[in-house]
Amino acid sequence: MSGATIFIREDLKISDRQVEILTGILSLCALVCSLTAGVGVGYALMIAPVYSAEISAPLSRGFLTSLPALCISLGLTLKLGWRMMLGIAAVPSLALAIGVLKMPESPRWLVMQGRLKDANEVVLQICNSKEEAKTRLREIKSAVGIDEHCTDDIVKLSKKTHGQGVWKELLLRPTPSHTTGIDAVVLYSPTIFKKAGVTSKDKLLLATIGVGLTKTPFTLVATFFLDRVGRRRLLLTSIGGMIMALAALGSGLTTVEHHSTEKLKWALGLSIGAVYIFAAFYSSGLSPITWVYSSEIFPLKLRAQGASIGVAVNRAMNATPITIGGAFYLFTGVSVLAWIFFYFFLPETKGRSLEEIEKVFGRNRDNL
Repeated sequence: MSGATIFIREDLKISDRQVEILTGILSLCALVCSLTAGVGVGYALMIAPVYSAEISAPLSRGFLTSLPALCISLGLTLKLGWRMMLGIAAVPSLALAIGVLKMPESPRWLVMQGRLKDANEVVLQICNSKEEAKTRLREIKSAVGIDEHCTDDIVKLSKKTHGQGVWKELLLRPTPSHTTGIDAVVLYSPTIFKKAGVTSKDKLLLATIGVGLTKTPFTLVATFFLDRVGRRRLLLTSIGGMIMALAALGSGLTTVEHHSTEKLKWALGLSIGAVYIFAAFYSSGLSPITWVYSSEIFPLKLRAQGASIGVAVNRAMNATPITIGGAFYLFTGVSVLAWIFFYFFLPETKGRSLEEIEKVFGRNRDNL
C-alpha cells in the first residue's frame, strides 16, 4: 500500500491528506471484508458437510459430504494467483446466496424442532418414492425419541442431549488430518524443494504449483469412490501410503542435509517424489474422509455442534513444523498411530443411514 501511494498521488492529482484518507478507507474495507469472509468460511466449513449429510441419501452421502475437501484443494491451487482469486471468490458466493433461498431445510433439524409436517414435506421432495420417504422419516423420529407412528404436525420435545464418549470424535478423528504433516508439505514445499536442491525460482514455483495440481485430481477421484469402495478401505490405504512417503521424505532430506557438499541425486529425487506421493495419498483418502466421518458419526442432537467443534480442532492442528527434515519422522509416527486408531475403532459407514451410524458409534462409545 505504501508503495502504491506514490503512483496514486501522481495519477489522481490529490494531496497528501487525501491520500491518507483514501488509504485509510481501503484498509478499513479490507479489514471488514476479511472479517466477513472469515465468518462466512467458518459457517461454510461447518454447515456444508452437515447439511449435505442430513439431506442426502446414504448411497450418495460420501460423495456430497466430501465436496468441501475438493473445493478447499481447488482453492489452495487458485490462491497462487491471488489477484484472480479475489475476483473469482465473488462468483460462488453470489451463486450460494441465491441458491440458499431455494434450499429446503434439513428434515432432521425440523424433526428436532418438533415440526413433523414440515419435515415430511421436505423428505417427500428429496426422496425417490413415498415409501423411501416414510422409511427415512420413521428412522429420524426414532433417533430423536418420537414414536415412529406419531402423525401429529407439531410435537414438543425435550431439550436434553446425551453426548457420552463424544470427546473421542471431537478430538481424535479431526486431528490426524493435519497432524500427519500436510500443512508442512504444502505450505513449506518451496523450502523442502530448496533443501532438496531445487534453487531456480522458476523451477521452485512450478514444483510448488505441482503439489496443488496433484491434490485436486486425487481428491476428485476419492469423492467418486467413497460410496463404492467405502470409507475404511480408502482411509487405511491413504494413511499407509502417507506413512511410506513421510518416511522417505524424512530420510531423503536428512541425507541431503548431511551431505551438503556432495549431494546425492537419489536423495534429491526421493525427497521431491515423496512430496508428490504424500500429497496424492493424503488427497485420495484422509482429506475428504475427515469431512465425511465428521458429518456422519455424531448423534443427531449433537451433530451440528460436534461438527463445528471438530472443524475448530482440525483448524487448530495447523502448526508450524519444528524442523524440515526431522519433523517428517514425527509426522510418520503420527500417521502410524492414526492408521492403528482408524483400523481398530472406525467402523465402515458406507450405505448406512445416519440413524444406523448413530447406533453403531453408540455401541463403540460404550466399549471404549
